Amino acid sequence: MDLRVALIGYGTGGSVFHAPLISSVPGMRLAAVVTANPERQRAVRDRYPGAKVLAGADRLWEVSGAYDLVVVAAPNRQHVPLARTALTSGVAVVLDKPIAATAADARSLAALSAVRGLPVIPFHNRRWDGDYRTLYRLAASGALGDVLRFESRFERWRPEVREGWKESGDPRDAGGVLYDLGPHLIDQAVTLFGRPERVYAEIDARRRGAAVPDDVFVALTHRGGVRSHLWISATAADLGPRFRVLGSRASYTVGGMDGQEAALRAGRTPLDPGYGVTPPPSYGRLGTPGEDRPEPTEPGAYQDFYAAVARTLRGEAPPPVTLADAITGLEIIEAAHRSAHDGTTIDL
Repeated sequence: MDLRVALIGYGTGGSVFHAPLISSVPGMRLAAVVTANPERQRAVRDRYPGAKVLAGADRLWEVSGAYDLVVVAAPNRQHVPLARTALTSGVAVVLDKPIAATAADARSLAALSAVRGLPVIPFHNRRWDGDYRTLYRLAASGALGDVLRFESRFERWRPEVREGWKESGDPRDAGGVLYDLGPHLIDQAVTLFGRPERVYAEIDARRRGAAVPDDVFVALTHRGGVRSHLWISATAADLGPRFRVLGSRASYTVGGMDGQEAALRAGRTPLDPGYGVTPPPSYGRLGTPGEDRPEPTEPGAYQDFYAAVARTLRGEAPPPVTLADAITGLEIIEAAHRSAHDGTTIDL
């Protein structure tokens, strides 16, 4: 029997990422979507006619056992309350990032997850970016030698402040680029090199009228001496390389962004031919100065996250991303804020 999935939220996260990915995984069925917006309700009915459309999340709990998984893609301040309600109703959860506004809230959610015996799985889909999968393979195979420095960027040119909760200065909204994009970059660095020992950060609000950070640099020092340098910006008039990784044997450098988000925004899904495939002109380069060569990019595969979630719910495998992973990311974000405020390096 298919796993019945209820999706809360049909903004960009719900409509572009979660709904099409869930619908592309065999053995999963998008059974319900919660959105109060009439236009979004019509969009759900047009694209997913088999899914119930509910105006409020409270409707999900009216019938016990109606769903096997709840996916929370609502605004950040609703993440923890909705996840707690799902757990107390006996339903496993996939929770969009950031999973909480504070590490303390995330730890309280982990405690409830343990008591209820139900997983809460953070949606850290960028582990399935093609360029990151390529880097992970190169690092694991020894092709780079010992990694000395890892540079990673999510840079955009969005000089005007846009309306919305992501621009809110209320701490409960966890707004700004560090909470929006930071979880991805931090998670990738920690997955590669482990929990850092020290954190240093520079955090600024550069745009006129900005109430939240829009230009961030975070430096992590990992055990063994690897240094991760992470840039996140909405004010980059020139975009740096996505990854620049320097090893004792070779480097790997790749530009641009993984193409899955653009494909999903265009209405494509992992069921379409060529989804996740990077064309050769966009390959990164591996080697040393004067002796580098194109390195084929692994296919991007966000759908593999939900395939792994399905295995977890069936008791066949552990979660593909753990709450502990996401809590570490929030602890690093909080350390970064202290570092930027105090102008010092924070021992983690």
